[in-house]
Amino acid sequence: MDASHFDRGIAAHARWKYRLFDAINTGKSEWTVQDIRSHETCEFGKWLASLSPAESSSAQCKKVVDLHAEFHKAAAEVLEIALSGRKQEGEAAISLGSRFSLVSSDLTMAMSAWKEAVGAV
Repeated sequence: MDASHFDRGIAAHARWKYRLFDAINTGKSEWTVQDIRSHETCEFGKWLASLSPAESSSAQCKKVVDLHAEFHKAAAEVLEIALSGRKQEGEAAISLGSRFSLVSSDLTMAMSAWKEAVGAV
């Protein structure tokens, strides 16, 4: 496995905090809640779906797949709040200790651990 898949996935999902923060502040987004909820349509999700059965059978991969789906659900929930104009609630939904923040952190750590486990450092 190529390290760039992990690195791009980590960077892309980190950018969502800024996109969601912008949506909270403006009440607008170029993405819809449905777009974000689908964890299989982002570049990293497509890559995960393309893995061979041997590559996707590890415990690390399964953990990343589960956390990736949870990340997209949490991001969609935040975007839904943001698009409804509930700024304070949106800020709380993305703040340190929020579901989004915790899932985002867990996903990044799991992706990094999987990258290291497969020697794609």
